[in-house]
Amino acid sequence: MSYTPHEYLKKVLLSPVYDVAVHSDLVRLNKLSSQLENDIFLKREDQQPVKSFKLRGAYNKLSGLTQAQLDAGVVAASAGNHAQGVAYSAKRKGINATIVMPDTTPDIKVDAVRSFGGAHVNVVLHGSNFDQANEEAIRLATDEGMTLIPPFDDEDVIVGQGTIGRELLEQNPHLDTLFIAVGGGGLAAGVAYYLKQLKPELTIIAVESEDSACLQAALEAGHPVTLPSVGIFADGVAVKRMGEHTFALCQQYIDDVITVNSDEICAAIKDIFDDTRVIAEPAGALSVAGIRKYVAQHDTQGRVMGGILCGANINFHTLRYVSERCELGEQKEAVFSVTIPEKKGAFKAFCQALGGRVITEFNYRFSRDENAQIFVGIKLREGLQEFQVLHEQLHGLGYQPIDLTNNEMAKLHVRYMVGGRPPHQLRERIYRFEFPEHPGALMKFLNTLGEHWNITLFHYRNHGAAEGLVLAGFEVDAEQELSLLTHLDELGYVYLDETANPAYQSFLSHPA
Repeated sequence: MSYTPHEYLKKVLLSPVYDVAVHSDLVRLNKLSSQLENDIFLKREDQQPVKSFKLRGAYNKLSGLTQAQLDAGVVAASAGNHAQGVAYSAKRKGINATIVMPDTTPDIKVDAVRSFGGAHVNVVLHGSNFDQANEEAIRLATDEGMTLIPPFDDEDVIVGQGTIGRELLEQNPHLDTLFIAVGGGGLAAGVAYYLKQLKPELTIIAVESEDSACLQAALEAGHPVTLPSVGIFADGVAVKRMGEHTFALCQQYIDDVITVNSDEICAAIKDIFDDTRVIAEPAGALSVAGIRKYVAQHDTQGRVMGGILCGANINFHTLRYVSERCELGEQKEAVFSVTIPEKKGAFKAFCQALGGRVITEFNYRFSRDENAQIFVGIKLREGLQEFQVLHEQLHGLGYQPIDLTNNEMAKLHVRYMVGGRPPHQLRERIYRFEFPEHPGALMKFLNTLGEHWNITLFHYRNHGAAEGLVLAGFEVDAEQELSLLTHLDELGYVYLDETANPAYQSFLSHPA
C-alpha cells in the first residue's frame, strides 16, 4: 500500500463515509458469551442503509474522485453487497453508475440495486458468473471512460472499510481478540491496518469459508493465487483470488487464519439470531463461526472477543438450508446409516439400542427380504463425543453404522432420496455438480450429456443462490468412462465423482 501508516490513520479519521454510513452498534452476545465463557461482542454492520459494510468503501472511493471522473460516471461489477453500496453512493453523489451483474443474479438482488440507485443507476446483466461480469465492467470502463470501482483491491476502498476499526476501539478499547471474515480481503485489510497501529497487542484472526479460502492459499504460496473453484453457500466471500493490496496488508497484520464449513456457518447464523433476533447472511456470520471454533480448539476462557456481522442480505429461501444444517454445525445432531434385519420388531429393537435419544430423521424403504438399510438422524445432548460412544455401543450390539455427519452428498441429496434403488444392477457412475441458475442451463446439461448416456438418477437442490446443486447418475460402460469425463469437462461445471460414496452405495445403488 502506498499510504504510510500515518497517512492511512489520517485518511480513516477524515473519511467522509458518515455522509451515508452510521456508527453501527457493538453489542454483547449475552447467550453466546455465557455458553462459551468469554465476553463476545458483535459489530452490527447490518445496520447500514444497504445492510452491509460495503457502503463505506464504495462511498469513500467515490468521494476521492475528481469532478471530471464523477461527471463521466462509474462502473462496478458485483452480484451482491458491493453493487448495492455503489448504487446507494452514486445516488447520494448525484452521479451515474453502471452496475454489471451476472444474469444468474437472483431478482431480489437486482431489484435492490435498482431501488438503492434509482434513476442514477443502470443495471447490466452480463455473463453467467462474476468473472464474466467483471470483464464486461472493465471493458465499459475502458471504452466509455468510466471509473471502475473495485469491490476490495483498492486503497481508498480499504480506507473506507478501516473506519470500522476506528469505531471498534472507541466502543470497546478492551477487545483482545478480533475475528474478521475474508473474501477479497478489503474488510480484514482495512480494519487490521488501522487497529495494529494503535493496539498492536490485539490478536486479529481472519475467518474464511473452507471452500473459498483464498487468503490461506495465498499465505501458503507467499502471494495471491487463483483457486480452481469456490463454494456457493457463503456467496459474499466466494472469491477465487484475493487482491494484491489486501494480501500485502493481511500478510503483515493478520495473526492467524481459521476456516469454517457450511454447517458451522449455519450454526453461527442461529447463534446471532438467538442473541439479537437478526438474520445474518452466511458471509456475515463467518466471524461468529470462527469464534465458536477457535474457543473449542484452544479451550479459551475469560477473553474479550469481537466479531463483525458484515452483512444481512440473505435470500429468504436460503433459510430452509440454514435451518436444516444448523444443528449439525452446533454438533447437536448426527446422521448415519445402519443395516437392521427386515423383520417385525427390528425397528423397535434398534430404537431401544439408541438409549432413549431423540430421533430427528428416519428414512427407509423396503428393498429386499433379508435386511433393511435405514438413514437415521439423532439429536445429541453432548456433541459428537456422544455419537462416538453410541457408535461403539451399536457395534457391540451387532449393528454396522456408517457415520454420514460430514458427508455432503448424504446431507444435500441422499437423505431426500432414500428408497430410490434400481430394480437391477446398473453400470452407473454418480456425479455431483454445482449447477448454474439461468435460462437454458438445464438444456445445456442435457444437450451435452443426455443424448450420449442414459441418465439413471437426477436430484436437484437450490437454496436461493445463483447456483443450485445437482446429483446425477449415468449408465456408462467401462470403455466409455474417458469419453464421459471429456464431456463433463466440456460442460464447464464444477463436478465431483461420488460413485464410491457410502451414502450412494447404501441407499441408491442396486443391492449386491
